[in-house]
Amino acid sequence: MSQPMTFFALMRAHPNWLRLSRPERRRFEQETLKPIYARYPGVKMRWFDAEAFTARCSDVAMFEAASVKEFYFLIDALRDSPLMTEPYFEFVDIIPAVEDGFLDYDAQLAR
Repeated sequence: MSQPMTFFALMRAHPNWLRLSRPERRRFEQETLKPIYARYPGVKMRWFDAEAFTARCSDVAMFEAASVKEFYFLIDALRDSPLMTEPYFEFVDIIPAVEDGFLDYDAQLAR
């Protein structure tokens, strides 16, 4: 299996985050999060808002990583950052997945 792994991180915003103004949130992203992401270029992230649709989590981060080790290091860096220590957010769940994994399985059956 040479395709990247995908991880869906269900996150919940804490009141500390919600108390920040929108400009403060953008500044935090620029000054704290972007440098962390830059250290792990093999991991791509997309952000989804969920708070209008579920009480379980407020946000879902989707990480696509060619290396599980690089993803692991990114998550540790986020856990060490104010994102989790302030705390601004907490991880509710992290769900690993393989996109269309059944195709690889079917291909190996055909051998």
